[in-house]
Amino acid sequence: MNEPRYWLMKSEPDECSIDDALAAPGATVPWTGVRNYQARNFMRDAMKVGDGVLFYHSSCPEPGIAGLARVASGTRPDPTQFDPASPYFDEKSKPEAPRWLLLDVQALQKTRLIGLPELRTTPELADLTILQRGNRLSITPVSAAHWRFITERLLGA
Repeated sequence: MNEPRYWLMKSEPDECSIDDALAAPGATVPWTGVRNYQARNFMRDAMKVGDGVLFYHSSCPEPGIAGLARVASGTRPDPTQFDPASPYFDEKSKPEAPRWLLLDVQALQKTRLIGLPELRTTPELADLTILQRGNRLSITPVSAAHWRFITERLLGA
C-alpha cells in the first residue's frame, strides 16, 4: 500500500483562508489558480486522496502554517483558465487540451499560526522546501519527518 505523502499548499487568505475552508464542516474547496507547471505536476502526478496538507497563508501580514487539511479528490481541469473574467484566465488554454488542473482540499483543523520567523529559526526544519532561497512554488512536498515534527512537536496534534 502506498504511504501517504505530505504537502504544503499556499493560499492567500483574501482568496481562501483556513477559516473559509472550515466554514462548512466536511466540505471541500477547489484549489484553483495554480499557474506553475511544477506545482501543477505535483497535483497531477504525485498528490493522492488522503495525503496530508499544511494549509499555509501567504501574501499577508503574517504568513505561515494556519491549519491542517487533506487532499480530497483527484485532479480535473481548473475552470478559471477558461473564464475571461477570472484573474487566472489563460487564453492559450483550450477546453479540449486544458493546461491547468485543480484538486479539492478538505480543511481538518485550524491551528495556531506557525509563522515564517518560527519556521526559519527551527533547526529541524532548515531544509523545508518553503524555506529554500528562491522558492516561490504554491505547492511543495513536505517530508514525513518534517510533517511529524510540525504536527507533533510544534502543534501537539
